[in-house]
Amino acid sequence: MIINNSLRFCKSTIANCFFAIVVAFAVLSCSNDAEIAEEEIVQEEEVAEEEIEEAPEPEEEVVVEEEQVEGVDFFLPNIDLSNWKVTLPIGSPDEVAPPEIIDYATDERLLPYMYNDSTDGSLVFYTSPGSSTANSSYSRTELREQMVPGSNSTNWTFTEGGRMKGTLSVPEITTDTGGDFHRTLVMQIHGRLTNDQRDLIGEDDNNAPPMLKIYWQKGKVRVLTKKLKDLNATDEEILHTDAWEDNEGHTFSENIGTNTFTLEIIASDGRLEVILNETDSVVYEDIHMEKWSVFENYFKAGNYLQTLDAGAFAKVKYYELEVTHE
Repeated sequence: MIINNSLRFCKSTIANCFFAIVVAFAVLSCSNDAEIAEEEIVQEEEVAEEEIEEAPEPEEEVVVEEEQVEGVDFFLPNIDLSNWKVTLPIGSPDEVAPPEIIDYATDERLLPYMYNDSTDGSLVFYTSPGSSTANSSYSRTELREQMVPGSNSTNWTFTEGGRMKGTLSVPEITTDTGGDFHRTLVMQIHGRLTNDQRDLIGEDDNNAPPMLKIYWQKGKVRVLTKKLKDLNATDEEILHTDAWEDNEGHTFSENIGTNTFTLEIIASDGRLEVILNETDSVVYEDIHMEKWSVFENYFKAGNYLQTLDAGAFAKVKYYELEVTHE
């Protein structure tokens, strides 16, 4: 009996001890889990604080004003006007010569008729019917070469030679009542009498015929030169304007339309050559050119509109223009 009671006591004691161990282990496990969870929360908070501290502040936007660069932001024509004067389709007509022409971009007289287009680097010549020169019915915004700036008295002969090269376009020109484009003169070689020649034939000015006229005509380039009506005319007779007439002319086959093109004129003793776009040319080398050597000459370039139609106008753009003499 005593033994049985002892056994029951021992079993009860063992059970209680086991229960106490399980409870203690559970308490320890909960405690460890709580500590781990607390540590994780603390770590997350520390990481969040670090992220907040390390986040860079947004930089202020700095606006830098860039300088305009010629050839990138705006363009200017490659033309030296030091040896040119311009005739305008206003006044009687008005002319602007060096040195005033150098300031054409700010000259109120010139602004409607001669101005820069900085979008493509051109010098624009605008013309509509208006005032004309004494020997013409048509109006012009046209440059006249002056070998000595401000003077018309110094010119050149074919024997001395001359060369003019230009890059240009005719972007706008009106049409007549039949729908055909008007035409305009874009380059010339004009003759001039010396004072002695003028007095010899009894003229009241130094005007002589233009040896060369180059037209923009119906989208093509047309060339006209002069020829003597009478090859037996005397040296005095050939000084008269009516001794000369236009030849049959030459029209280049290329249709340039409103596109940019190049023209080069080369005048030498007894010879004249006109070159279009550096590939196609026409040459005059004959008795008429030889006889022409009696005259002085000067180059002209611009917009000489060949119509009196109301509302007519034309724009000629020059991008480059260069003249040289040997």
